[in-house]
Amino acid sequence: MNEHAAPSVYPLQVEGELDGHLSRWRWLVKWVLLIPHVIALVFLWITLVVLSAVAFFAILFTGRYPRAIFEFNVGVLRWTWRVGFYSYSALGTDRYPPFTLADVPDYPARLHVDYPQGLSRGLVLVKWWLLALPHYLVVGVFAGGAWAGLNAASNHGGWSSGGGLIGLLVVIAGVVLLFTGRYPRSIFDFIMGMNRWVFRVVAYVTLMTDAYPPFRLDMGGQEPAPDTAGAEAITPTPAAGLS
Repeated sequence: MNEHAAPSVYPLQVEGELDGHLSRWRWLVKWVLLIPHVIALVFLWITLVVLSAVAFFAILFTGRYPRAIFEFNVGVLRWTWRVGFYSYSALGTDRYPPFTLADVPDYPARLHVDYPQGLSRGLVLVKWWLLALPHYLVVGVFAGGAWAGLNAASNHGGWSSGGGLIGLLVVIAGVVLLFTGRYPRSIFDFIMGMNRWVFRVVAYVTLMTDAYPPFRLDMGGQEPAPDTAGAEAITPTPAAGLS
């Protein structure tokens, strides 16, 4: 996932490689190990919300997302995904997440968002609340109260799963891992699909793209190949007439 890679179906790409040698018990204490990351992410998400408000006005008047703000906000999503993949959004690795906004090519969880060359001035007024409403309902089921609480606080959909269907399946996977030493691959693939859906919505409502998130569960650790997904995935939005 880099600027020279082949275009993806959706402008945001979320990937995760399941560790084949996970500790049976470490997931029980990861919440303690992650306290420094949680503290850092609280301040990072507050900054993201403020900078997204700045980006809102920049897009409204210029049609462009300031590049420096974009890179910072993508870095926050990237950091969030690494922490979530290590902990209770996936339990996909025991490798401790690095403290950086930058991409770490050899880390098993990666996130990238294609920089938009231009964005609709009209859509910026409605996409993060009105157009995203159906997705909020779906993501509320996936991420549960964690999404709802942070969304209410920021109006921008910041998220780290600890409930909902993702949280339930992660706990099930953790219990299976505890007793068998193996992480069920089918559960992992389903969890990855839900996480991918959530982050697509987050990127959309934080104004990083005009491409409307598809109502499609792309399961598995890798993004779907462009020729295996419907063309509707890259349809800008249901309100394409706004510009």
